[in-house]
Amino acid sequence: MLNRISIRRCRFPSGSCQRMMSLALLVVAANVFGVFAKADDWPQWRGTGRDGDWTETGIVTELPEGQLPLKWSVPIGSGYSGPTVANGRVYVTDRQTEPDEIERVLCFAEKDGSLVWEHSYAAAYEIGYRAGPRASVTLHDGKALAVGAMGHFHCFNATTGEILWKHDLNQEYKIAMPIWGITGAPLVVTSETHKPIVVQIVGGSKGACVVGFDLATGDEAWRSLDERAGYSAPILIQQGGRDVVVCWTGDSISGLSPSTGDVFWRIPFPPSRMPIGVATPVVDDNHLFVTSFYDGSMMLELSDTEPAAQKKWHRVGVDEKNTRALHSIISTPVMRDGYVYGVDSYGELRCLEMETGERVWEDTTAVPRNRWGTIHTVVHQSENSQTDWMFNDQGQLTIAHLTPEGYQPLSQTHLLDTTTVQLPRRNGVTWSHPAYANRCIFARNDEQLVCASLED
Repeated sequence: MLNRISIRRCRFPSGSCQRMMSLALLVVAANVFGVFAKADDWPQWRGTGRDGDWTETGIVTELPEGQLPLKWSVPIGSGYSGPTVANGRVYVTDRQTEPDEIERVLCFAEKDGSLVWEHSYAAAYEIGYRAGPRASVTLHDGKALAVGAMGHFHCFNATTGEILWKHDLNQEYKIAMPIWGITGAPLVVTSETHKPIVVQIVGGSKGACVVGFDLATGDEAWRSLDERAGYSAPILIQQGGRDVVVCWTGDSISGLSPSTGDVFWRIPFPPSRMPIGVATPVVDDNHLFVTSFYDGSMMLELSDTEPAAQKKWHRVGVDEKNTRALHSIISTPVMRDGYVYGVDSYGELRCLEMETGERVWEDTTAVPRNRWGTIHTVVHQSENSQTDWMFNDQGQLTIAHLTPEGYQPLSQTHLLDTTTVQLPRRNGVTWSHPAYANRCIFARNDEQLVCASLED
């Protein structure tokens, strides 16, 4: 490529000419060799594609021992929702109980944590695990979409905090409220063939388990599935050149049309005790995997020619303690190259064969053994390297390799202290999923939101 590039004689003064030529050569080198590092936002639950893939360049390959130095920290209230980041701002939700029960949507400046705007509203909880809102704020095209634990649904101007539209889902849809409340982060689906739709797991009556809303107006566009709500967030996949919204509800895993809500396919997955599916479905080629605390793991096989699916296998143990399967509660697994890596009911890190569900190995060192032991894992892919970044429920951040041969931690640091409002036992937890954006990590507990640099 370089031998096809010519630089014309400069007509500017010699110093300016040299500077311009240097800049031109730098731009050429950046285009050819990828000199300029790549930085990205984290605009929704589990990143841009909701798949836990992180592709920024210029990231450290080794973490410091002890405490990871913080760029800034700001006080916030309690909540389970992970932060999201877009256009120089960080968004998170929390709960306050004095003098009144309220939920808040908070927007901070990414560079220093200064408050940009906040919105609060009354939210009396009638659910268990009362620390605060569950769902991450979804950012799309200048809008911020936030749903609270009791179903208060707001669309804001992401810059100013102005309310563009809102719904009280509990009141409007007569929700059979899950015991842990509304948790699934809103999913925005855009297409050249239909207006932008916001897909929300509602759990409403009269066939409104899942509802599609017009992004511009907030008006209901469609409703789908006469089922109980689950806790898992919807994702978007493609089958046969068509968009398919995958929703894991309290009763099924279903593929829906994002424009009409029509059911393309539905695989029953009724719970043995109670709807308890929390982890997000994960996809690798034509495989889709879900994992539940009591009911084990199910693998679906997806058609690549049309919106269709079939059950491939379902593995479940005698109970959540005695199993060779994967019984996750909060942790979303990683699936790649024919294997599934996930965290079982008591914090056991496990590897399964994708084709059969048979266990390959187990490791108990990645997070202390406890009921509902949790690790949030994202896959960092940059240039020719791939590492797994794991944030466990004790606030430790680890760079590791997950392979069929086992768990190989490379370096570990402490990011955030545990707090007890999310879980008032075993010295507390850090259960909220962090955001990885613009070469930083953003994480929260029940007391603070923090930002730390990951720039090399």
